[in-house]
Amino acid sequence: MNHDSDTLDTLDDAVAAQAFRRLIRHLRHRDDAQNIDLMGLAGFCRNCLSDWVEEAGGLDKDAAREAVYGMPYSQWKAQHQGDATPEQLERMKASVAKNAVV
Repeated sequence: MNHDSDTLDTLDDAVAAQAFRRLIRHLRHRDDAQNIDLMGLAGFCRNCLSDWVEEAGGLDKDAAREAVYGMPYSQWKAQHQGDATPEQLERMKASVAKNAVV
């Protein structure tokens, strides 16, 4: 994709921030949507979002994860994350391979 002509870059930062917050709140509400399934379908998950927040320079890793999860990551994992099946891991591997930029 040519980012030079991407209309996303012309989106007002306040609008983009509001949409980002809505996405995060949606993912907090949908704690039944496992990260492994998000990775298998879309090649990104809550951890990716928190990594992107960290990379943007706002927070360290733990604080970024807490901002995305709405609680400490270890607490979220204990309450909501199950063990991944071999099938989920295989779907994730295939999906993440599509993330490679050529």
